[in-house]
Amino acid sequence: MRNQIDHEAEAGALFLDPARDPGIGFLAAPAFWWRLRDPAVIEGFAASGDAGMNARIEAHVRQVKRHRTFARVAEFNVVPVLLQGAAFRRSYATVGGKALLNGAAGARLLNRYNWDRVGEDSEAALSRYFAGCQVANEGAALPLVVAPEDLDFALECRNTFNFFHFLTETLPQLCVLDAMTFRGRVFLHFPNHPDKTRAFVLAFIEALFPELAGRVVLERTPKDYAQVLSAFSFQWTYFQMPPSVIGSLDGLAPSGLSWHGHSGTRTTRAMVSMNSVESSLPALRERALRAIEGLDFSHLPKRVYIARAPGLARDRKMLGEAALVELLEAFGFVRLAFEDLTPLEQIALMARAEVVVSAHGAGFANMLFANPDATMIEIATLQTAQIRWGDFWPVAHASGCRYVSFIADHHSDAPLEVPDFNTAGIVPAHLTERGLGRVMAFIAALCGHVPRLNRAEDVARLAGQLLRSGHLDRAGAVLDRHHDMQADHADLCLAQAELHKARAEWGAELVALYGARQADPSRWQILAQVLWCARRLNKTEVQVWAIRLLQAEFPDRIAELSKGRDWVRQLL
Repeated sequence: MRNQIDHEAEAGALFLDPARDPGIGFLAAPAFWWRLRDPAVIEGFAASGDAGMNARIEAHVRQVKRHRTFARVAEFNVVPVLLQGAAFRRSYATVGGKALLNGAAGARLLNRYNWDRVGEDSEAALSRYFAGCQVANEGAALPLVVAPEDLDFALECRNTFNFFHFLTETLPQLCVLDAMTFRGRVFLHFPNHPDKTRAFVLAFIEALFPELAGRVVLERTPKDYAQVLSAFSFQWTYFQMPPSVIGSLDGLAPSGLSWHGHSGTRTTRAMVSMNSVESSLPALRERALRAIEGLDFSHLPKRVYIARAPGLARDRKMLGEAALVELLEAFGFVRLAFEDLTPLEQIALMARAEVVVSAHGAGFANMLFANPDATMIEIATLQTAQIRWGDFWPVAHASGCRYVSFIADHHSDAPLEVPDFNTAGIVPAHLTERGLGRVMAFIAALCGHVPRLNRAEDVARLAGQLLRSGHLDRAGAVLDRHHDMQADHADLCLAQAELHKARAEWGAELVALYGARQADPSRWQILAQVLWCARRLNKTEVQVWAIRLLQAEFPDRIAELSKGRDWVRQLL
């Protein structure tokens, strides 16, 4: 059992507190614990062949966007550390028998703590642990040390065959070496059989870290060190330190449905994971973009469909892929597989691309290298949207690209049922004819070929999708082409209003909202939008008009609208 961690231990005995427990030292005082950065545009749209499933998908996306999405993104610092008496066990690192709550490995440790304690309130136990750490660490300072320049550097790896885990978790941590004079070797420790190690591991290290040539060693755990350098993330230290020391993310959370402040509950940690990046991710992105500077990649396309290379990736073939690829090729898309490209070609492809389409998979880790104007389109399922969508948010946040998921049906005997991951694993998507139509309408509009649609609700949906994904001009082109449908359709008027609002055209927004009110007087929300828009324009008479209509037609909504808004009460 030498290669195991005692997951049954109590939290205080299992997890290392970097401010109080011995064995970890920081090479310099960190410049920051965490800092704010702008988020990527991340959206999800329903693309099922079934109306009921589309409603379920839309409800899930709405819940995520309303209750689990931060206003801005937290960037947690990743810094070099010196570990004394370190032990690498499976895919974790320990010091003095206590496991480091370090990045993705720390997230898995905390989740395992919750899962393994059957019959025990592990959430409460973990919250008590974090609360105790916060009290003890009031005014705490991290221990600073000086490390020998020829000391080796070691990292834990989830494994050496999964591209996503390697590219987003292990490889970025090598960037901490940039802040120090380093002459030692680099050890990557993993739990899987060495025969499962994939060539991309060394290929990406050689391409992006040529200065480490000949000094990288892949070694299976267990491995012990008297002392060794490593990288440490403050992501989970956030819950071990009190707000007075590390600050608070509370102001970024949209509601208290899943966010429970500094208590470190499982849903709170999940929100931190999806709404944050570690500083090593943008550092790796910058290093990668420098590596392709001055090189000729003109042979690579700018509109791409990423397929799975036969026999190399897990066999999760999307049903409906052939029809999708055929239609994409008509818009200039080229079918490629990442496995057929060198690391620098993969980076350059993403850095140059305008639109990339692919089924859900590890290849989306390459969003890290996408240019901020690119749109990454994922064909997903409700299963992956529920359990995997947030895993890819950090790489989108690091690049600033647009990440759009079209959520289709499942390629299974029961395509409208969400498969149990524990028994079925990840189930591929089934892109039906109806779902394909939704995806291709979006892509066609994105590529400058606005389709003529027959139904106003389809026009409103497409325009709304383009607006939500940040393509204002494309949304405007869709609405312009279907202007003849707008007069009698509230949703089209609202889409037009949203476009004007995004362009800060408040007067035009008010006109469009009035059109929506005329088309459908039954919606109180339209009058509320008129009220906010009129306030921006300082049109008191319009505000009074909207308030009086709300009083007369929707009296039960007035209390809700006036709550915390003195200016509304003054107009009553």
